[in-house]
Amino acid sequence: MDNVSQITMLTLSGLNGTANYRFILFGLTVLCYCVILLVKMTIIVTVIVDKSLHEPMYIFLCNLCINGLYGTAGFYPKFLIDLLSPIQVISHAGCLLQGFVLHSSACADSSLLALMAYDRYVAICRPLMYHSVMTKQRICVLVFVAWLLPFFLMFLSTVTSTSRLCGSNIPKIYCVNWVVNVLTCSDTIAKNIIPYLNYTFYLGHAGFVVWTYIYMMKTCLKSKETMARFMQTCIPHVLSVTVFTVTLLVELLYMRFGSKDLSQHVQNFIAIEFLLFPPIFNPLIYGFKLAQIRKNIVLYSLQNCNDH
Repeated sequence: MDNVSQITMLTLSGLNGTANYRFILFGLTVLCYCVILLVKMTIIVTVIVDKSLHEPMYIFLCNLCINGLYGTAGFYPKFLIDLLSPIQVISHAGCLLQGFVLHSSACADSSLLALMAYDRYVAICRPLMYHSVMTKQRICVLVFVAWLLPFFLMFLSTVTSTSRLCGSNIPKIYCVNWVVNVLTCSDTIAKNIIPYLNYTFYLGHAGFVVWTYIYMMKTCLKSKETMARFMQTCIPHVLSVTVFTVTLLVELLYMRFGSKDLSQHVQNFIAIEFLLFPPIFNPLIYGFKLAQIRKNIVLYSLQNCNDH
């Protein structure tokens, strides 16, 4: 048992069997990461620079993009290094850090999407009270809590994963707390309860978003004007929530209940989809659908072209 306590390095075995086309994967991954950085930075800079976009919906969107940069930074750089390395290893501390970043980013996405749903609910169902409800002070508090809760929850989850390890193999291309917990020798109540707290967090936010949209749709059916506003400002959010929920739910359900008989390539795709599709699609969805952001992006692009 003394040797067990000496385990400090973990092996990521998800890339086994990909040696023949790792350079192709490396090129595609670099391209995807560059696209993610470009589209998110475009939205962030546009919202920050243009004072007309300093409204709750765009502030929440800006935070969503910042969180996307934070989450993808926890995966892509390490994954690119692994693609060029003969062996894929990570320290126990580094594994816990990566799991913390990925999980807290996913939880923060959930919180921010719920905030955006609340913002649209107030704007459509309580329009006369909107400016008195969505004050600058309240927006700051809501954004702070949206970031704080995921970090606190993931801190608890990470602490329960710091126990002595009885194994060193992680059958994935990145670290997640659930898999690290499986490798720990001890079986504590916290170790078994914390994952369900995470699921409750996701389900609670998803339930809130569904409730707000059901209520909004009932309200919008009474007026063509409110329905037009709903279609213009809420459809991007509905698409973002759908993409995020489906990709994350597939990964969580497969990680917990999925069959290991699937090929490693399929398992890797399931693992990476929530780190690929939401980060790329969310800024594109908002950039193309929200006229004010699209107009400002085009305007800045034309100004830059004229300057050169």
